[in-house]
Amino acid sequence: MPLGGGNKCGCCQKTVYFAEEVQCEGKYFHKSCFLCMACKKNLDSTTVACHLDEIYCKSCYGKKYGPKGYGFGGGAGTLSMDTGAHLGIRPEEQAAHRPTNNPNASKLATKFGSSDVCPRCAKAVYSAEKVLGGGNSWHKSCFRCSKCGKGLESTTVADKDGEIYCKACYAKNFGPKGFGFGQGAGALAHAQ
Repeated sequence: MPLGGGNKCGCCQKTVYFAEEVQCEGKYFHKSCFLCMACKKNLDSTTVACHLDEIYCKSCYGKKYGPKGYGFGGGAGTLSMDTGAHLGIRPEEQAAHRPTNNPNASKLATKFGSSDVCPRCAKAVYSAEKVLGGGNSWHKSCFRCSKCGKGLESTTVADKDGEIYCKACYAKNFGPKGFGFGQGAGALAHAQ
């Protein structure tokens, strides 16, 4: 223990006395200094995550150092629209879907057995990008609700007259109307 009565705080470098001491990874902090470096939330032994000399809440740590990519929700399973810009994270921009401009697409489609045409963009659908829904083959990027544009999955698709919709738009536009039916998506209103 250094002279002056206590250890030095890992954050403010001032003396930490025993009554106000929090220990983490061999370092000492004042209770009031034991905060996430990104969002400034108070931390405790169950919410702290350390990276070198930095301390974070588990959410910010996951956003900054956790896995990235499809299926990871932006890092550590978070469900938010937070891009992590305050953590110094630059989100990767996805390029828009651009089907190939191969002039011999019909020859290749015949050769490789893909004669499916996407109903949305009217271009050939190859097996690597094929999604089945509503009795048709779609490009993954075209498999979206025709009303709101929301991306669809096999469990969220509803079809009518060759078009595909998310369940909310389908219920709103084609579901039962009137008192007691809520005009789809749980709305409480009287139909006239």
